[in-house]
Amino acid sequence: MNAPRLEIDLHKIHHNASTLVERLTPRSISVTGITKATLGSPEIAKTLLDAGVSALGDSRIQNIETMRNAAVSAPITLIRSPMLSQVEQIVKHADISFNTELDVIHALSKAAQKAGRTHGIVLMVELGDLREGIMPEDVEGIVRKILELPNVEFKGIGTNLACRSGVSPDAKNMGKLSALANSIDATFGFEMEIVSGGNSGNLGWALSGEDTGRINNLRLGESILLGLDPLHREPIDGLHNDAFKLIAEIIEAKTKPSQPWGKIAQTAFGLPPLITNQGDISQVLLALGEQDTDPNGLTPPLGIEILGASSDHLILDAGENRPSIGDEIEFQVNYSALVRAMTSPFIVKIMKV
Repeated sequence: MNAPRLEIDLHKIHHNASTLVERLTPRSISVTGITKATLGSPEIAKTLLDAGVSALGDSRIQNIETMRNAAVSAPITLIRSPMLSQVEQIVKHADISFNTELDVIHALSKAAQKAGRTHGIVLMVELGDLREGIMPEDVEGIVRKILELPNVEFKGIGTNLACRSGVSPDAKNMGKLSALANSIDATFGFEMEIVSGGNSGNLGWALSGEDTGRINNLRLGESILLGLDPLHREPIDGLHNDAFKLIAEIIEAKTKPSQPWGKIAQTAFGLPPLITNQGDISQVLLALGEQDTDPNGLTPPLGIEILGASSDHLILDAGENRPSIGDEIEFQVNYSALVRAMTSPFIVKIMKV
């Protein structure tokens, strides 16, 4: 079988998604399944929809276009602020986009007019993580201007936490988002459709039993794909953590000294080498490197240690094992390793039902 490869268990992804949908439904919170880590995989998108997510979301319009070309007809949201250079593609393929800049919304309005379409707008609100977002006091004025524009429809507000600065969702910041939704509705005389509280990092708060207020949507990626709470990278009870396995082939297996010799400079990626002296070791090289995945995000089998990586090689201490050329080694992946492995054209993706 081809290596390196990602083996993707669609049944486990379906289980994780359906379990989270079932847990959030009594809280009146819908799930947008996020496909960005899977490069907009149509197979995974359809698995999420079969599991009960209400919509899909992705950060790249190219991934959304891939899903549309594969006949994925569900509502899809562009969850990264649109680029001005892509507004025509966005109104063609995405139903909704998350926005923070009025100039971009004007451009979306013009593109939607030209295409004879109506495009939905969700305004992202800054609540402390300092990534994207409009300051709360400025949101109402922007809503007023959106309501005057043709071919765009104000759908609601959202926020994103825990990504740049690690700010945790809690009753205080979620309460502020709910209060802002109530204020906007009262001002303009409607009830907005979407109040998107955030990502997988919101699950602990959303399922804690606290009042969730106006929050009626979460955008879930890592929790579905890897079964982890991204705030602390802890497994979520009842979910699979091994839906993705990265498998690589051994291309060299030798007994070598553990300590390099000669004048030491930087490594290929500009880092100081990690030097230890444990005598001779069973060293193996795999056909997998920094160009393919994040080596720091790989968990090897028990008894095997990752020593380092270059562009094209992963170097292991096999411990008491004595593997042979052509043998394969299987790794669990974290979110960083998964994103890069899915993006690599050198890694074969195998879907298992």
